[in-house]
Amino acid sequence: MVKPTLLVLAAGMGSRYGSLKQMDGVGPNNEAIIDYSIYDAIQAGFGKVVFVIRHYFEQEFREIFTPERFGGKIDVEIVFQELEYLPEGLSVPEGRVKPWGTNHAVMMAAEAIHEPFAVINADDFYGAEAYKTIASYLTQLEGSKDRYCMVAYDLAKTLSENGTVSRGVCGVNAEGNLASMVERTQIERMPDGKIVFHDGGADEELPEDTPVSMNLFGFTPDYFAYSKDYFKTWYEANSGNLKSEFYIPTMVNKLIGDGTATMRVLRSGAQWHGVTYKEDKPALMAAIEQMIADGKYPRDLWKK
Repeated sequence: MVKPTLLVLAAGMGSRYGSLKQMDGVGPNNEAIIDYSIYDAIQAGFGKVVFVIRHYFEQEFREIFTPERFGGKIDVEIVFQELEYLPEGLSVPEGRVKPWGTNHAVMMAAEAIHEPFAVINADDFYGAEAYKTIASYLTQLEGSKDRYCMVAYDLAKTLSENGTVSRGVCGVNAEGNLASMVERTQIERMPDGKIVFHDGGADEELPEDTPVSMNLFGFTPDYFAYSKDYFKTWYEANSGNLKSEFYIPTMVNKLIGDGTATMRVLRSGAQWHGVTYKEDKPALMAAIEQMIADGKYPRDLWKK
């Protein structure tokens, strides 16, 4: 049985933290969110982790995230996302400084991944249940193509108490596959308890259990070729907009819309945690302390 790979989108870490060694610690021994992600992936049966980073913080990253750090329990590989890493025939438009987006980052791992794989953001705390759920599905996909998956969370379990959030609201068909994914911005819980998103001044209520994407996707390697091909089309339409980004949902919606692929929606009852606002950090740290007390994590995550 093939072990899936975990692809960690970490190219933005350097700009977010200034210096990786000052990366926000959320665990009792200064573990970062990414440490808990790798721990959960190991427990769920992932065999390799591939980090997408930038060259300018490579040395510092390698000093921190070594195979030895993870006790040799998972293979570690690093690939790079840079503006100029484009399909043949394309070039960086003059004045472009913004990265090309999450699906461009995924494309950077094409030579490193040859088995079913999951994609995560480096700074989202997805929870052990989510990794077990997606790993179980991915282990069934060896030799398959055009069959993808994602873990969807209940909207109510992804909110911040400190401001509005943006979420990919998912439509699910009768077969349990993704029918649509629409980005909704400015979602929040109102004083009366209702969850709404503010759209052009009008408030639309969303049910508590609305399935939303937190960028936890599962793919087979054919996804790389589709992405490379479609990026050229996307580039021609968007290269004039220096802030446009090639997101994973852009590619997913295209493949589903034209009938090329299906994406099974795997529901998770887990509580998602993240640090959308700096005020979210204490709540995350308290949640981790509670999970340690409940026996879900050891107090010293990587104790030899």
